[in-house]
This record gives sequence, C-alpha cells and structure tokens, in this order.
Amino acid sequence: MARRSGIALLVLAALCLAPTFVAPNRSQQAPEEVDTARVAAIAAGLTPLALEQPASAYDSVVAMLQSWLVGGIALVLIYGAAFVAALANPLTKRRQEVKSEVEAMKKA
Repeated sequence: MARRSGIALLVLAALCLAPTFVAPNRSQQAPEEVDTARVAAIAAGLTPLALEQPASAYDSVVAMLQSWLVGGIALVLIYGAAFVAALANPLTKRRQEVKSEVEAMKKA
C-alpha cells in the first residue's frame, strides 16, 4: 500500500511538471527551468506522508465493534455522572430549603 502511494505521488509530481497542450503567448518570455533539487527535496519531504499507515485502521470487525462498545459505555458513564451531579447539586437543594423557609415565614 505504501509503495503504491509513493508511486502515485511521483506520478502526480510528474504530471504537475509536465508541459500542457496550451501554447504560451508570443509576448511572454520562455518559462523558467524547474529546479530539480527543489523538486527532489519536496518529494523527499512528502515521502513520510506516503509511507504512514492510518492510525484508525481496525484489524477486524470485532475490534471495531469493541471500540464502539467501549466508547458508548464511556459516554453513558459521563452523561450519567453529569445527571447525578445535576440532581445532587447542594446549592440547588439549599435554595429550595431557603425558599420553603421564606414561604413559611410569609404564611406566619
């Protein structure tokens, strides 16, 4: 796979540097020469990108399903903790207590 990507990168670079079918205007100067050292340096700099394997590749469908299961459980735990924290908020409980005390004082 990496070899194909490297070859594809070289073919793409060759196509980008190839002359096109459009003729230049007579009033323009001749195109400048391409610096082969610069092209070689760019190609050498891009080769690690062609050789790198994707980090999110799964070995099997089972591994993918396991990762989804673990992620789903983590999300359920996070949302559950947030829900419990919202219900068990001591400030909200104290505000409700103060409110009931104020209402009791107003009635009396």
